[in-house]
Amino acid sequence: MTPDRSLVIVEDDATFARTLKRSFDKRGYDVVVCEDKDALLRALETAVPDYAVVDLKLGSGSGLECVKLLSGRDASMRIVVLTGFASIATAVEAIKLGACHYLAKPANTDDIEAAFGRAEGDISVPLTSRPTSIKNLEWERIHETLVETGFNISETARRLGLHRRTLARKLEKRVVK
Repeated sequence: MTPDRSLVIVEDDATFARTLKRSFDKRGYDVVVCEDKDALLRALETAVPDYAVVDLKLGSGSGLECVKLLSGRDASMRIVVLTGFASIATAVEAIKLGACHYLAKPANTDDIEAAFGRAEGDISVPLTSRPTSIKNLEWERIHETLVETGFNISETARRLGLHRRTLARKLEKRVVK
């Protein structure tokens, strides 16, 4: 890895990871992509990066485990946590474990690189952010429950109190990854 520009991306969505890698490669970073904690452990055997981008929800576990592992290897590493399931609790835990920033998806390379560069908090952040629509909240809850049930439609419908066909119709309107 190139000194001062080495980056590890811990992301289980191969398409998103590939896109991020390409974008950071163009900016002069030496990028390694890991799909889970085990791959990260193997990558850390050869080098410790200066920067890290970690997805909060990995298929095989929590990205918080990776944050703890990375900050344990180098406390000065700039770690940004990305998530489609933002919550105050996970944001607090990510920061406590060593992340420098926590960004809700969709976040692009500019957002992530800006987060790497900001060492201090921003007191000018508005206290009222844009409200999340009911449809987005509903979709986030459906997707979260789908992940919890291993994408079992019947079990997801049961947990959400929906008829299975109603859930199927909702899923037809949005792509699930």
